[in-house]
Amino acid sequence: MSSNETIIIVGGGLAGATAAETLRDEGFTGDVRILAAEPHLPYLRPPLSKEYFTGKAERDSIFVHPAAWYAEHDVDVVSGAEVTAIDTQAHELTLADDSTQRYDKLLLATGAAPRRVRVEGADADGIHYLRTVEDSERLHKELAAGGHRLVVVGAGWIGLEVASAARGYGNEVTLIGRETIPLQGPLGDELGAVFQELHESNGVVFKLPSDLVSFTQDGGRVTGVVTDSETLPADIVVVGVGAVPNVALAESAGMTVENGIAVDAQLRTSAADVFAAGDVANAYHPVVEQRMRNEHWATAIASGKVAAKSMLDQAVAFDEIPYFYTDQFDLGMEYSGYPPLVAGSQVVIRGDKAAREFIAFWVNGGRVVAGMNVNVWDVNDQVQELIRSARPVEVSRLADPSVPLADV
Repeated sequence: MSSNETIIIVGGGLAGATAAETLRDEGFTGDVRILAAEPHLPYLRPPLSKEYFTGKAERDSIFVHPAAWYAEHDVDVVSGAEVTAIDTQAHELTLADDSTQRYDKLLLATGAAPRRVRVEGADADGIHYLRTVEDSERLHKELAAGGHRLVVVGAGWIGLEVASAARGYGNEVTLIGRETIPLQGPLGDELGAVFQELHESNGVVFKLPSDLVSFTQDGGRVTGVVTDSETLPADIVVVGVGAVPNVALAESAGMTVENGIAVDAQLRTSAADVFAAGDVANAYHPVVEQRMRNEHWATAIASGKVAAKSMLDQAVAFDEIPYFYTDQFDLGMEYSGYPPLVAGSQVVIRGDKAAREFIAFWVNGGRVVAGMNVNVWDVNDQVQELIRSARPVEVSRLADPSVPLADV
């Protein structure tokens, strides 16, 4: 691309900021513009339910780059910019103020939004979703004083992280969800039970499985959560039942949408010169030979880099191993793996599961397809190498802590 060309990035999150950084690192000298819907510079979302939410990190730490970085690298960030339409033929965007902007290459990094519950009372005060920095700050302000009765709707990662933080502040916490075990989908029963036991030992009460029916309220403030079996008193509720990719722009522009914006391994959409990255992208992964959409910060970074290089016509492919981490009470965990290959896998434990110091491996077809280290550190690179190599492993040696992972 030439120095007089323009790349526009729609979305002010980690994927978009990483793409802008990579464009400059790769020597692109044309215009780079980030159109961010939120009134902030691009920031990281994991701290919103982790370090920043628990008060262990300052607000400045959540931003991908300080303001000076964008000026120094000639990256124009337009905050509060709402894009309303894309004309892929004219290579033109329309914004909410009816202004238009032309692009040569376009990256859609529009992220995802919390899935909302549609039940009676869902608009009551005290019912929270956690996605933005403002969401995190509002919820922290309510919970930090302690002494509240919190009900968490959803037994996934967000729900458990909020439950952990809320107990740390001295609140009563009850968690409901449709699963019989928390994290049943991503981890399965055996390992989901590790997290349930951790939370129960710290005072969290689980009501599983439970269906949300409605919320009770008094004077517009939530007072309880009605399930299919009981009413749970609550003065604060957090709903964490997944996220929905923000595909409206792409869909209205005629791009292929399928659980996100469908892209190939080079992160190209079905429209010429339009790419997608981050939470919104459902990318073809050459290892699993199907599309995967992952809502984790490591995917945002990796896909942002690939999208930038792809926009510069470099020969790249998005083939990273999905990765995420969590911190709950005294448990720290890293997970790497291919979700589509985990179903039907054999779970192999190396270490002491009862003490919550172990590595779990998912073995499918004689190879490691995923691994999770729990309170065991400096092994993730080795776990990822095992996954990436796809080499056959001996289960007995994989489970034996005396055998180096390189030799299993």
